[in-house]
Amino acid sequence: MIAAALCCSVACAQRLADLTTPAPLPPGSTLVLGFLGGYEHWNDEHRSVRRLVLQLRQQPSVYAESIENHRRGVALALLRHALDANRNGRLDPSECATARIILFGQSWGGAAAIATARDLQQLGVPVLLTVQVDSVGLHDATIPANVRSAVNFYQHDPLTIQGRTEIRAEDPTKSAILGNFESTYIFRSMDESNASWARRTFGGSHAKMELDPAIWLQVEQYIDDAIRRR
Repeated sequence: MIAAALCCSVACAQRLADLTTPAPLPPGSTLVLGFLGGYEHWNDEHRSVRRLVLQLRQQPSVYAESIENHRRGVALALLRHALDANRNGRLDPSECATARIILFGQSWGGAAAIATARDLQQLGVPVLLTVQVDSVGLHDATIPANVRSAVNFYQHDPLTIQGRTEIRAEDPTKSAILGNFESTYIFRSMDESNASWARRTFGGSHAKMELDPAIWLQVEQYIDDAIRRR
C-alpha cells in the first residue's frame, strides 16, 4: 500500500511538460503563475488558485499556470524557457527588461510566490505583482526589490493556521505595498462541498479563506490591474 502511494506520488508529480505556456512567450505577453497550498495537486480544479488560473487564461496575451508549491523548480524552468526569446540558453538583459511576470499563491503557495520572486531577482527579472493569500512560510514577509507591487490577504483567527499578517518592502523606493488586508471567518460559513473531510474538519478559518470567493475576486482585480498597467 505504501509503495503504491509512493509510486502514485512520483507518477503524479508536476513536470514542465504538464504546462501549456509557449516558449518563448509571444512579445508583450504576461505570464501569471499561481502557487497552490499544502500538498494540493497543480490541476485540482476544486482549488481556488487553479480556478483563477483557468479564468485568467481567457484573457488575450495572458498565459497562466498553476504550480505546486514544492515544485518551484518547474516554475523556474518555465520562466527561463518562456523569457529566452532568442533561444540562446540564457536570459539577456533585454529579455529580462521586457518580462511581464505576476506571481500569486495561497498558504505555502504564498511563500513559494515570494521565494520565486527572489529567484527572479537573482536573474535580474522584474515582477509586476505578487499576491499572498494567508501566506505561510519563514521568509515570506519581505518583498524583494525586483517586485513592483505587492498585496497581502490574511486571517488571524484562533485555533487555525494563521497567515502572514504583514509584508514589507526590501526597498520601499522600488516596491509598493498595496496593503495587508485582514478577514475573519468566526461564525462564517463557506461552501465546503468539494473539500476533503480533513479540510472541513481541521482546516478552520485557513481553509475557509481559501474558499472565500470575495477574496479571490479581489485577487483577480489586482492581477487584472497589473496586466493592464504598462
